[in-house]
Amino acid sequence: MLRVEDQVVRHVRIGAGDVAWSEVGAGPPLLIGGWWCGHLTLNWEDPLFRAYLSRMAERFTVLRYDQPGRGASGAAGRVLDLEGEITVTAELLDALGHDRVHVLGASSGAAVAAGLAARLPDRVHRLVLYGAFARGADIAPESARRAMVNTISAHWGLGSRLLADVFVPGADNTERDRFAQFQRLSATAEQAASTLAAAYDIDATDHLAAVTAPTTVLHRTHDRAVPFALGVDVARRIRRATLIELPGEDHFPWRGDATSVVDATLRGLGHPVRSRPAPPGPDAITDREREILRLVADGLTDQQIGDHLTLSPHTVHRHIANARTKLGVRSRAAAAAALRPDRNL
Repeated sequence: MLRVEDQVVRHVRIGAGDVAWSEVGAGPPLLIGGWWCGHLTLNWEDPLFRAYLSRMAERFTVLRYDQPGRGASGAAGRVLDLEGEITVTAELLDALGHDRVHVLGASSGAAVAAGLAARLPDRVHRLVLYGAFARGADIAPESARRAMVNTISAHWGLGSRLLADVFVPGADNTERDRFAQFQRLSATAEQAASTLAAAYDIDATDHLAAVTAPTTVLHRTHDRAVPFALGVDVARRIRRATLIELPGEDHFPWRGDATSVVDATLRGLGHPVRSRPAPPGPDAITDREREILRLVADGLTDQQIGDHLTLSPHTVHRHIANARTKLGVRSRAAAAAALRPDRNL
């Protein structure tokens, strides 16, 4: 896996202002746009994020950037709309001398990626969209969108915790707190509110219809941030796009079963990856593991569960680890959540 020190953030001046960018890996260029609340440096410090990109950096030179006014890029007078973001991305490719690239666009960045592919069809070799949507207005009812933006603007601490519940639903309280803090470090309340409002204003329908590059659309079936139906809608709007359904509820591709996401991404980018055996699933969970996961769902620690069941904390930890492997999830909270619909839990 790539190390923190393997990434060097550089800056380039283009029409809209200062843009921070980085390149890691080797091979043909793969352009990955920023998230609505991303940060080149802070994201890279996350081991899960770094592991996710490391797999792709084995075959590609991964180019990432932060839009002006976001993350590690310099401040801008206003948040760019979709057309402005597409222009910045095209100008960045010119500035860095990349004539032809593969493109991975995720979440609100998927609209930018699709817009780039539509505007510059001769420069985008293959396109992969993850957790995408055509219209930001379809993500949630207007009242819910307005309430979220207003909460972030008025109380970024509360707003960041609400967003953590949406973006990292399988995380425990410590992970949620860490992600909420990450968001506050990545953006001010004003930047976060205006950027989210801009995401809700996105309408990429015309761009999606104009995409001609081979396109793969990846979407987790229980995505809490962007409903799966919106990914289906995106795939229908792009001619000959391939839709890949992935299990899970996490919006960020580096969380949950990140291996399956990377495998599907590499296939979409034209690199065959050997299929991996699926995890055994809920039917393989033993009665003891089920009992322990019930207590995990109640919020008990390994020590508390051990005291309750007369087991050592090490034994409890081992049972949870086994259950996580069978369910194909990365966290204890996600393992407990995976069995909540089970009436026997």
